[in-house]
Amino acid sequence: MSAVALVERDFAVPDIRCAGCIAKLEQGLVRDRRIAAARVNFTEKRVHLSCLPDADMPDLLGAFTTLGFEAHPIGNGPETADAAAESSRELLRAVAVAGFAMMNIMLLSVSVWSGAVGVTRDLFHWLSALIALPAVAYTGRPFFRSAWRAVSHGRTNMDVPISIGVLLVCAMSLYETATGGAHAYFDGAAMLLFFLLCGRWLDSVMRDRARGGVTALLRNMGTGAMVVQEDGHTRWTDTTAIQPEMVMLVAAGERLSADGVVTGGESRIDLSLLTGESAPQAVHVNDLVHAGTLNLDAPIRVKVTAAGSDTAIADIARLMGEAAQGKSRYVRIADRAARLYAPAVHTLALAAFAGWMIAGAGWHHSLLIAAAVLIITCPCALGLAVPAAQIVAAGALMRNGVLIKDGSALERLAEVDRALIDKTGTLTLGRPEAVDLDELDSKDQSLILALSQASRHPLSEALTRGLQALDVRPAQLSGLREMPGFGVEAQWQGSMVTLGRPVEADMGDALATQLAIDGMPLATIRFADQLRPDAREAIEALRAEGIDSMILSGDRTEAVAPVARQLGLTAQTGMSPQDKLSAIQRQSIVGHKILMLGDGLNDGPALAAGHASMAPGSASDVGKNAADCIFLGDRLMPVVSAIRMARRTQAVVRQNFMAAILYNVVAVPLAFMGLVTPLVAAIAMSGSSLIVVGNALRLKRASK
Repeated sequence: MSAVALVERDFAVPDIRCAGCIAKLEQGLVRDRRIAAARVNFTEKRVHLSCLPDADMPDLLGAFTTLGFEAHPIGNGPETADAAAESSRELLRAVAVAGFAMMNIMLLSVSVWSGAVGVTRDLFHWLSALIALPAVAYTGRPFFRSAWRAVSHGRTNMDVPISIGVLLVCAMSLYETATGGAHAYFDGAAMLLFFLLCGRWLDSVMRDRARGGVTALLRNMGTGAMVVQEDGHTRWTDTTAIQPEMVMLVAAGERLSADGVVTGGESRIDLSLLTGESAPQAVHVNDLVHAGTLNLDAPIRVKVTAAGSDTAIADIARLMGEAAQGKSRYVRIADRAARLYAPAVHTLALAAFAGWMIAGAGWHHSLLIAAAVLIITCPCALGLAVPAAQIVAAGALMRNGVLIKDGSALERLAEVDRALIDKTGTLTLGRPEAVDLDELDSKDQSLILALSQASRHPLSEALTRGLQALDVRPAQLSGLREMPGFGVEAQWQGSMVTLGRPVEADMGDALATQLAIDGMPLATIRFADQLRPDAREAIEALRAEGIDSMILSGDRTEAVAPVARQLGLTAQTGMSPQDKLSAIQRQSIVGHKILMLGDGLNDGPALAAGHASMAPGSASDVGKNAADCIFLGDRLMPVVSAIRMARRTQAVVRQNFMAAILYNVVAVPLAFMGLVTPLVAAIAMSGSSLIVVGNALRLKRASK
């Protein structure tokens, strides 16, 4: 099979819920002779298949159906994200309906609990049924659909006993209501579904935040380009139609839509998305340029060498996807425990029913006991143990300036022992600031401000900010004109003043600009990317937490060395996205749990591959989407706060698991012995969930 050119296919599989689903898909799909390999992305609920060329779509979909999973083919668009968002909205609607039904049924049940009998009791039971049955039919759909697909294909999952328990309680309650019985348990069924849906929705919200990185990355490509025709005219061409050998005319201020070689013109290109280098790079004829980079100064002609999926930015997108696939194998303890849940509960409920029938209790009483066993063993507390703690921790961190996109990131963040940190925009503020402006004389300051205000160049904007902060008043100029690639010029008192590139002697300093009058230099202004104000404090705090740090940067060695010296860190420089990814993989192989901190497109694959990852709020869309967490503001200490909170969260999660286990150890024997009704079982199950949530709320206090 390896000698055959394989075809790659991606499928959305919404019903991937636990480690058992992953194992069943990855092991079961490859039994089909047409499928060479199957890989599950747990976070995005995708399956990637490597197939033989003769495998058509109906056959591949049939392979999923045989295993009891519904699958949908997907392309490179946002279909999966849209479907995931709709799934979360559906769960939220179900939570609202279940909560409304639960509260109203319990309100009606107060009269029954208070001793209502006869016609009054029957009326309240029928009113409860009128609310409960439609609500259960609507809110139970996520569980019923999943259970039916599993059973119809000869397998089971944790939704099967949940569905049986809910339907059995509703059926018994309806029977009791129709025959004038004393007890009905509609409130128990509604309560059960409400807490189950809460846990599933919380988990869904956390997973939704982990998606979308590649889509945001590809947005950095231009939407199209002006392509030069054979007759010399230009025509707008969409990115999807651009082909190698075409010639693009790229205006100043436009992003490139394909990789290529400059064939005409000179300009400067902003490469920060690809390399993290803050200084623009000059490009001339025969220089290679890449899709997604920004042409800053002047029009250039570019002969296309690679377009679409063959560009460098598309390669980075693939690296991000592959890294995320590896991370998606992370499976929570609750998911691993859930694999044993369905068979164990089925066995317990069946044993309870059979035992009480043998004891002569009759089918009615035996069924009630079996239903109580199914309800009381519901894994609500187990299911809430992780998401409840993560939601509370995420809320506490948000108030402290850290946004958590993926709940499982807290689990991984608690385990990190080494931090690899990008320089530009992460250790530094990522924006050039003019230095020593206050040492210039007032005349030069006024001229520089008047000229810089006329340009939108990043260095001009930095000059404007700095001089305005010094309360400088701009000089009166005439004939202001911006010259792309050279700077700004104007007339002042009969002389020509310019602000632009330094003279030849200073051209080695990319972050500098020069003021000149009639071609004679007056002042050279240099720029620096300032360290975050608490960078040293944060590095020391990381070290105190047992986390060693080093710098990984795409910048030049001379730009990184001063920062490394100030912070006492080692550094690797001039690194490409693949180099950063390889560095993480090497350290992971020897057992380190890597925290990656970065902000740019070039950091995307590394952020996706790190054991945990964080990006500043000023990061590119790609960096923010690839990272697990985002920290806001100019300070770096929120990174340390997030790690400390993650470690406290893990302690609370372990306590929640112990509480859930203790609950089952006490409650299951009571239900098995017939000492618990379905209603009491539902209340006990809800009580265990509330204990878990209450314990998680301690994290809110711990953050203050």
